[in-house]
Amino acid sequence: MFSLSSIGLTYQEDENIQKNRWKILIILNLFVFMSTLDGSIVNIALPVISKDLSLPIAKAEWIVSSYLIAICTIILFFGKLGDILGKIKVFRIGTLIFIVGSLLSGFSSSLSMLVIFRVIQALGASMTMANSQGIVTDIFPSRERGKALGLIGTFVSLGSIAGPSLGGGIVSALGWQYIFWVNVPIGIIAIVLGWKLLPKDLTMLKTKIDIQGSLLFAVFVISLFSGLLLGQQTGYSNPLIISSFALALIAFLIFLLVERHKAEPMLHLPLFKNPLFTVSILCGFLVFVANFCFNIISPFYSENILQLSPLSSGCLLMLFPITMAVTAPLSGALSDRIGSELLTFLGLLVMVMAQIGLATLHNGSPVIFVGVLVAMLGLGSGLFQSPNNSLVMSTVPRTKLGIAGSVNSLVRNIGMIVGISLATTTLFSVMSQKAGHRVTSMIPHRPDIFLAGMHVVFIGSASICLVSALLTGWRLYKKNSVPS
Repeated sequence: MFSLSSIGLTYQEDENIQKNRWKILIILNLFVFMSTLDGSIVNIALPVISKDLSLPIAKAEWIVSSYLIAICTIILFFGKLGDILGKIKVFRIGTLIFIVGSLLSGFSSSLSMLVIFRVIQALGASMTMANSQGIVTDIFPSRERGKALGLIGTFVSLGSIAGPSLGGGIVSALGWQYIFWVNVPIGIIAIVLGWKLLPKDLTMLKTKIDIQGSLLFAVFVISLFSGLLLGQQTGYSNPLIISSFALALIAFLIFLLVERHKAEPMLHLPLFKNPLFTVSILCGFLVFVANFCFNIISPFYSENILQLSPLSSGCLLMLFPITMAVTAPLSGALSDRIGSELLTFLGLLVMVMAQIGLATLHNGSPVIFVGVLVAMLGLGSGLFQSPNNSLVMSTVPRTKLGIAGSVNSLVRNIGMIVGISLATTTLFSVMSQKAGHRVTSMIPHRPDIFLAGMHVVFIGSASICLVSALLTGWRLYKKNSVPS
């Protein structure tokens, strides 16, 4: 490794950078928010896009899933590339690509066009996601690092969850194309400020890019999630779907074998020898699985079952990000004083109760009661996310911040895809069983069939949150049992 800081000041010693560090954080958070927002904002527009492009739900899912699959495929590569070429350089390039992809997505007139442009969006988004946490850790002194990382984690979660609520207003007022175009003016402002305030990279690694590992991981991700999504339409007993899963398993096993013997692997497996890092990563993954079960189901429930307009549905679902936006900064600041373990545990318990409540909803449920449950989810996520993200990034060495940040982003995005796949697969399976034939979309005038599937989905997501709560409870017990 070589470091330009050996001939000059480090970021934390440079007065100009320290004077602007909170402005830099705002710029990073703008792109963090937009890139994660675009993983969920389409959800609220799916009923409208499905009708506009004449798509069943199962095909419309690709508008969301193609973006997330592409991010998962390449995010580790860009985390490693950030350590090699410079995290800030890769971040800057990513911002430009993301804006171009957003602009093109709004001009799409078919599913294939929209999926292609969403992949371009994902390319830029993964470049920013993979390196933002490492940039913050480099710039902020240790006494403020937890708070800064907590804020990044907050914007990540807000972006992931705020999509349905913000998208509802945009779709109602302007049309679904503007859920992509809204990124362009905000992104241009952030890019201009970023080129002015973001410093040059100081620390880079002299190493080769792990092309072999990158390709194997890409085969694993694409085969696995393509099989999951296509299996909903053709059935999981289809030989092609079985072959897709087999290819994913083989690619993953070879990937692990190759990475273990690489001097500079794409995925630094020794990171997972730290139990605090591993448990924190796993809990973050499970929470995003549970939240995206809610994210993909809730717009269809609020619009098709409760008969709310996209705007009213968006206002209802806005309670999640609003509650989280209030809770998360307080939780992050409190975690610096009392530790993160207790807050993550309490947050997950609140989420379990909210998910159980969602499993009781029906077509006559009062909107106020639904709103209370949505707000409880936001409260629980706010208590959990900031402390958990601080735990993840505080357990890795400085030279591995880029890859650690990309791993954290990777499991978050995998959690989103798994949540979507799990929710829709469960939903369609139960609906098909109730209907007596294969179902991949809403059945007109049969809300009971959708509700039956929705109840099973939310029982499953409550169970996932409970598993995560048990893991964080173990983490809290281990911390308290260590002699001071």
